[in-house]
Amino acid sequence: MVSTPIRLVPDDMPEAASLPQNVEAEAALLGALMIDNRLVEDVQIRLKPEHFFSPLHGRIYEAVLKLADRNMVASPVTLKPLFEGDEEMRALGGPGYLAELTGNSAALIGARDFAEQIYDLALLRELVRVGRDMVQGALDTSADVNPRGRIEEAEIALYRVAEDGQVGGGVKTFGQATMLAVEMAERALNSGGHLSGITTGLEGLNSKIGGLHRSDLVILAGRPAMGKTALATNMAFSAAMRLIRDRQDGIDEGQSPGAGVAFFSLEMSADQLATRILAEQSGISSESLRMGKISRDEFRNLARAAADLQQLPLYIDDTPALSIAALRTRARRLKRQRGIGMIVVDYLQLLQGSSRQASENRVNEISEITRGLKTLAKELNLPVLALSQLSRQVEQREDKRPQLSDLRESGTIEQDADIVLFVFREEYYHASKKPEDGSEKFEKWLDKAHRIDGRAEVIVAKQRHGSTGIVPMMFHKQTTKFSDAVDDGYLPAQYE
Repeated sequence: MVSTPIRLVPDDMPEAASLPQNVEAEAALLGALMIDNRLVEDVQIRLKPEHFFSPLHGRIYEAVLKLADRNMVASPVTLKPLFEGDEEMRALGGPGYLAELTGNSAALIGARDFAEQIYDLALLRELVRVGRDMVQGALDTSADVNPRGRIEEAEIALYRVAEDGQVGGGVKTFGQATMLAVEMAERALNSGGHLSGITTGLEGLNSKIGGLHRSDLVILAGRPAMGKTALATNMAFSAAMRLIRDRQDGIDEGQSPGAGVAFFSLEMSADQLATRILAEQSGISSESLRMGKISRDEFRNLARAAADLQQLPLYIDDTPALSIAALRTRARRLKRQRGIGMIVVDYLQLLQGSSRQASENRVNEISEITRGLKTLAKELNLPVLALSQLSRQVEQREDKRPQLSDLRESGTIEQDADIVLFVFREEYYHASKKPEDGSEKFEKWLDKAHRIDGRAEVIVAKQRHGSTGIVPMMFHKQTTKFSDAVDDGYLPAQYE
């Protein structure tokens, strides 16, 4: 192994000699790479020039990578012209230092281990840097300091250190890709033939979209009072409850269609969401729960339902005016600490962009938010269900069923989403058309009111994985619960 002079330590780094480092391992790795260029393929995916402690070693490694990328031999001879003017190289005796690095052929045996150690030491140094920045930031007591912002910045920095080098995507062979596809098909088969993602708790919707797929951004939109939050809450509860049941049955979590859920509620408080879920499980209307209009027996049912749900892996964050950057930080933390497998955002128009330029233009801000949510879904490999408002132009049409063009800032939302779902309840609009009592029109209105009472539709307006269409549902207003349609008597016109 080559002995490397201490001059290779960067002079501008405080207490550099005390930082985690092994310049001898760096020198040995570079020598091995120049002896056998084939080793470059093994180390370049993870190891970058900036991971080297010695700036000179980082530059040599970068030059080796460039020559290898051009299918040229990287040796002391071919590298020499690139370093003839390098001051640090000149201080070590000139380009002859490159030949000195190749003097230990035994380094070929441990090249991969050297690369691994160089990488690990680089992470430790980065951790030291983050720690120093955290201390300096905490000592800043100027008037414009934002402690919570400092905490979020520190969390982002720590997460980057933790995730550095972990390949979340990258190039896969067709064989690897087909294995992933077969595993997904196997999950669908084991679930009964239609569920390959996280369950929605609704058989009709599961059959149509196959569940909520990992890495997908799913948009759930509707006009106010259509039941967007209720449907999202139902889905979140069903996924979390399925995970608990599968754990009890000894089913591996990786094979379960259930998931722990992070619910970011920017509109409703955590207790309001909890009230909805308790109403659904106890069968008591949420209005009665809020006003205390319940009997002793109903209260016992409520207490029993609350006890059963104590261990539900459903985590609610009701912080208002959350930025997309802060949401991503909190989601990563929940993924790391709680192992969540699904995220719900209610709703995306209440999120804020992280850049000042974006906030000055609403379309740009929504673009940043939807891109951020899609990136988060891919990064954490889980479905993100984001609720969205619709524009008022729906109210101007005779047919109130939503369309993709009704999405607010629809261009970016429609483009980034993998699935777009609309919630539609005709009875809500029909109630406003009530004619005079006793008239012939009233009888027709009343007849239709009975036919559509409690009926709802989930419109699959976009789906990358399959066809679009309409899924009939039932909506129970008292408990704000969606369920599958009880019969085939209500079949709306289907999409082509």
